[in-house]
Amino acid sequence: MKQNDTRLSCRLRMQESIFEADTPAGKWFDVLLILAILTSVVLVLLDSVSTIQKSYGQILLAGEWLFTVLFTIEYLLRLLSVGRPVAYATSFYGIVDLLAILPTYLSVFFPGAQYLLVIRILRVLRIFRILKLVQYLGEARLLVQALRASLRKIIVFLMTVLTLVTIFGALIYLVEDPENGFTSIPKSIYWAIVTLTTVGYGDISPQTIFGQLISSAIMIIGYGIIAVPTGIVTFELAQAFKRQVSTQACPECSAEGHDRDAKFCKYCGAKL
Repeated sequence: MKQNDTRLSCRLRMQESIFEADTPAGKWFDVLLILAILTSVVLVLLDSVSTIQKSYGQILLAGEWLFTVLFTIEYLLRLLSVGRPVAYATSFYGIVDLLAILPTYLSVFFPGAQYLLVIRILRVLRIFRILKLVQYLGEARLLVQALRASLRKIIVFLMTVLTLVTIFGALIYLVEDPENGFTSIPKSIYWAIVTLTTVGYGDISPQTIFGQLISSAIMIIGYGIIAVPTGIVTFELAQAFKRQVSTQACPECSAEGHDRDAKFCKYCGAKL
């Protein structure tokens, strides 16, 4: 019985240090982990420069394996410190953690020259490590909350924009000749999207008066709707700042985003 209690106590202490940032050990763990992530990402960037890779390829490779081993240990500790390892492994950050270490191990099984291109593609996946930085920044958590809260509004907005470009694309297809580049409705919708976003590649342009009137209307509407998503996210971000949450993670499912006065996890019901 005492042995089980000791194991549970060790797991909880490890969980507090790894997943939470409101303890000295947790803060130090986060700081060191962020430094390791940034250094590993810098190595990835340097490895893509041919001149540096030729001169310091072995050093970069050794550094890559060092960080891969460190991140592997960290990943295993995260699985061991939560009550529900599968829940964490299948979560967003659990998958990101796995993607951060898999490419290096996979490259071992593809040593042949014919697989070098595949290895390069796999090595690009290591840039996913930078995504892990998000979970250690309180402000980033607020930004994620704001984006989640505004997701439905943004989807409705994008559906409205899609409807507009479809209507304008069909109109421009009717009034413009195929010789001007408007050979189909999909091609006309492409032009409407480019015009609405004020990109204006210039590869297709209306030549008739009606077409130019439609083009002017799309550009004016484009300037008006550009600020809509920004306003939605800004509003939700302000609301998120009002709803301050704690950095405490659930010891069972590792979920975060709980209220400061929460006693139980709102996702699995475990005691915090």
